[in-house]
Amino acid sequence: METKFVGIDVSKSTLDFDCLPVSAPQQFANDADGIVALVDLLKGSGVERIVIEATGGYETAVASALAVAKLPVVIVNPRQVRDFAKAAGSFAKTDRLDAKLLALFGERIMPPLRTLPDEAQRALADLLDRRSQLVAMRAQEKARLATVTAIARKNVQQHIVWLDKCIAKLDGDLEERLRKSPVWCEKATVLDSAPGVGQVTTFALLARLPELGQLNRQAIAALVGVAPFNDDSGKRRGARYIRGGRADVRCALYMATLSAITHNKPIKEMYERLTASGKPFKLVMTACMRKLLTILNAMLKKNQTWKIQPSS
Repeated sequence: METKFVGIDVSKSTLDFDCLPVSAPQQFANDADGIVALVDLLKGSGVERIVIEATGGYETAVASALAVAKLPVVIVNPRQVRDFAKAAGSFAKTDRLDAKLLALFGERIMPPLRTLPDEAQRALADLLDRRSQLVAMRAQEKARLATVTAIARKNVQQHIVWLDKCIAKLDGDLEERLRKSPVWCEKATVLDSAPGVGQVTTFALLARLPELGQLNRQAIAALVGVAPFNDDSGKRRGARYIRGGRADVRCALYMATLSAITHNKPIKEMYERLTASGKPFKLVMTACMRKLLTILNAMLKKNQTWKIQPSS
């Protein structure tokens, strides 16, 4: 079987496989035995890309196994694949067809390989996700206090206190995990030294942006989604805009930038300069986010804390 580009459509119970240039559809169980069989099939095949859609966690086990076997696996955004399918005139949808479409996507688009999070990093990300859920619940409960009846108010207040304790415990668990890993602890020290970057931002960057410190400034900005795209046609010069990227990282970076425009001198100066020139707030904040991200990327790349001023 000639295998250069592989697509794997993942569901809760099955892994549908197909490849190009010679199609050879197969189906494996999405369990330990099925994943081992799939990895064995691909070892030594000379495959160039193995494309898997992000499916909310069902893809984690198979992607991790392929990565451990040093196979070129890449997890892609389902929206990109659907847009590709529409452009290719492919509207039918089955698991088998999706696997072949993913292989075609890999052949035509050649999505770049990215560092996949290891088991410890996935655990950190899971804890961070749970923390975000609890923070959202707490915000909802606090909003209810304005309208809740007196008979239910005490219960809502008790729930808020309980959520506070849960969030504090998760913060402790996250910090303990960082301290147990010398590499993470060192990175956290570097990131936390930057004015405006707090504990939650540090957690988010370490858990959800493993590429930080490994890419150049243009690539890391594009990966996060703070690199503006041109919108020009003929003589028209449209406003540049951002899109795509990692929204969860961008949210954490936005909150850090709000603090940095007050406490971080280079970011503060940039914010004041752009604001004074009449630039819109969103444009100013995006530019400041990109600069802060670039600085943090350079700091990790050189393993330098803020006290040794990094070049951006």
